[in-house]
Amino acid sequence: MGLPTELAAHPSGSRGRAFPEGQSGPRGPRDAFQRDRDRIVHCVSFRRLRQKTQVFVAPDGDHYRVRLTHSIEVAQIGRTIARVLGLNEDLTEALCLAHDLGHPPFGHAGEDALDAALAQWGGFDHNGHTLRLVSRLETPYPDFDGLNLTWEALEGLAKHNGPVARPAWALAEADHQFSLELTTWPSLEAQVAALADDIAYDNHDIDDGLRSGVIDLEALLEVPLVARHWALVDARHPGISLDRKLRAVVRDQIGTMVGDLISETERRVADSGVRSLDEVRHAGQALVGFSHAMAAEERRLKQFLYRNLYNAPQLQPVRREAQRVVSNLAQAYLGDPSLLPERWIHVTKDEVQRARTVADYIAGMTDPFAIRRHEELVGPVELPDRF
Repeated sequence: MGLPTELAAHPSGSRGRAFPEGQSGPRGPRDAFQRDRDRIVHCVSFRRLRQKTQVFVAPDGDHYRVRLTHSIEVAQIGRTIARVLGLNEDLTEALCLAHDLGHPPFGHAGEDALDAALAQWGGFDHNGHTLRLVSRLETPYPDFDGLNLTWEALEGLAKHNGPVARPAWALAEADHQFSLELTTWPSLEAQVAALADDIAYDNHDIDDGLRSGVIDLEALLEVPLVARHWALVDARHPGISLDRKLRAVVRDQIGTMVGDLISETERRVADSGVRSLDEVRHAGQALVGFSHAMAAEERRLKQFLYRNLYNAPQLQPVRREAQRVVSNLAQAYLGDPSLLPERWIHVTKDEVQRARTVADYIAGMTDPFAIRRHEELVGPVELPDRF
């Protein structure tokens, strides 16, 4: 089991970093991709994920996922897949840990509001902002802005979901700084990270949705993938509590999806005949993926989650209030940039850069910080305690 070793990214073959680091000081016995992962773990943006929305906004419950715990779960799944396939585990883990760094407060609701507020200046998208963070906004080093990640890490963050034909401004800016060959496919490690993200939220959002009471169990059991695993768990462990049964189902589904992805990826790679990383990038298709049958089941599960969780009527008042907070903050800062903290106030008279600086500041906020700033600058925030 596993793929040919020449298809894995190797730190010794890295295309390097945008800024040479010959005088960067002692760094210990770590290769380039290990350093990428560690830079992500130690950066400010990663720490902020602990108070950023995954599904539920500023949740009261201690057990709901947030962006940080989600990213850790994605990394665990991604690293497992990479190990079995013989890919580079450290690069895979780095991409999994960093994939959501660019999310603003309140998840996709906040992103939609910030995109609308920035519409006349190029809009906002979290993936492009992830590249902006690691290439520019994080500033822990004395000689350059950004985390100065390897080309392979930047490439994987830019196009883990596939080639990008028309990059928005933030991604285009990062590509201009260090060309990422946006029209080609990414490494197999990046493709694994993208599917590990899907596997994680497909299953863990079920757990959170049931815990919150938003998802109805009987409706969930009409989803074929869930019903099948429910029956298998019931047969193995008759009489166990509902809570334990649900957790077993989630675990088993993750295992089934991981196993299917590994088998299908090995088949695709063998059929494609690729023999090098360059051929992976020019394969013209994703080489990491689910089988046709699993892909259909996974789509059915996603459809259920969008209908019954992400777009559930119970969550719409929360979504609207979250968007109101972000929109009001953007309006306040765009109207009077002097309200920004001193280090964020730029002397430039360029309207576009000022607007994007406002977006940078808001995107970096955690949910609780955004709420506090809104209360200070605009007025009260009314989010239901439950979500």
